[in-house]
Amino acid sequence: MSEQYLTISQLTKYIKRKFDNDPYMERVFLTGEISNFNRNRKNSHQYFSLKDDQSKLSAVMFYGDFKKLKFQPEEGMSVLVIGRVSVYERTGSYQIYVEHMEPDGIGALYQAYEESKKRLSAEGVFDQTRKQSLPRFPKRIGVITSQSGAVIRDIITTVNRRFPSVQLVLFPTLVQGEKAARSIAENIKAADAKNNLDVLIVARGGGSFEDLWPFNEEVVVRAIEAAETPIISSVGHETDTTLSDLAADIRAATPTAAAELAVPVLSEELIKIEQQEHRLFRAYKNHIVALKERIERIERSYIFRQPQRLYEGYSQNVDQLQQQLIQFLKERILLFNQDSNLLTQRLKALDPTHSIGIYKRDVDQLEKQLIRAQKQLIQQSDKQLTYYIQSLDHLSPLKILGRGYSYVRKDNQVIKSTDSLSVSDQVSVQMAEGSFTAEVSDIKE
Repeated sequence: MSEQYLTISQLTKYIKRKFDNDPYMERVFLTGEISNFNRNRKNSHQYFSLKDDQSKLSAVMFYGDFKKLKFQPEEGMSVLVIGRVSVYERTGSYQIYVEHMEPDGIGALYQAYEESKKRLSAEGVFDQTRKQSLPRFPKRIGVITSQSGAVIRDIITTVNRRFPSVQLVLFPTLVQGEKAARSIAENIKAADAKNNLDVLIVARGGGSFEDLWPFNEEVVVRAIEAAETPIISSVGHETDTTLSDLAADIRAATPTAAAELAVPVLSEELIKIEQQEHRLFRAYKNHIVALKERIERIERSYIFRQPQRLYEGYSQNVDQLQQQLIQFLKERILLFNQDSNLLTQRLKALDPTHSIGIYKRDVDQLEKQLIRAQKQLIQQSDKQLTYYIQSLDHLSPLKILGRGYSYVRKDNQVIKSTDSLSVSDQVSVQMAEGSFTAEVSDIKE
């Protein structure tokens, strides 16, 4: 009997089918330590390992499940996972496909709370420097809470008892469930955008940590941080502290305490006003008495009894200054007259009439010398010009021709040597008066 051999793929598919059909492998609950986790793959599928002291198991968590986590997995973190076990055919290895994961020994929500708190604190969201102070006497207060329940009734009762003139504006809000965080954030933004509310109260009654979780969502914290209206947060009981409480300008232990922080007690304020009125009246009365005493002291002073003594010293100073001014002006006028006389004498010494006569004689003499020099120059130029004309006349070709000379041209070229002529050449002979054409019949060297 021949044996049937399987391929690797066939065997792997068979084993995978065994895993997939096993009901115990469809939903497995495991606890282990994370290993080989890559924090840089934030927006993709996660591949890591789960291990204990003796074994290691490959794990895959697809992005759709990973983004639902409310904490950041870390290398070496002990976790609780839920998933299915199957075989990856390409490598033939079995692995767990994680559908849910939470820290072991600490709740996932609390882990997410601590991580968000640490990150937002590092950004300065909870800094006291950005907190706003509450107005002393608000006129309109916005309340962001459920429209039913004890919270809104406690706030209304407390405000009406303490400061009934305040107007409360309710923004009905979901305070529990998946849609609560968005509802809270949107109503905070809507209330802040009205610009006519003096204070906002974000409130919810007591509940479990999970019930209060919407007030730990970042979208709510960011809305509180961005609000320009002062916000009082009162979520849960006194022992509960949400991220909204930390981000708000003031935290109240209970909704009733929030209302007490938002408004003063009218009767107490009236008593304070009355007390201030009495203190103000006494202060003004004492001030008026002090002013009267001061006026009486002034009236008894010598200035009012003998007012001329007030300006006696000034009158003497004016007389002295007047005498000093007169003496100063006399001295200045004397110096001015002396300087004027000195300048007059110097001006007479510098009379230009004599100098002008000397300069005029010099100009006449120079003018005569210039005329004589011009005449001499003209005479010399005439003599030189006559000399040059005679020299040119002696060198003129016409003058030479007039003495019986002539010159010969051939083809309009002057013949200077017999080497340029040949027998029978036609030449033109130029004389002083006229010219003629001749034929060369004989040439002698």
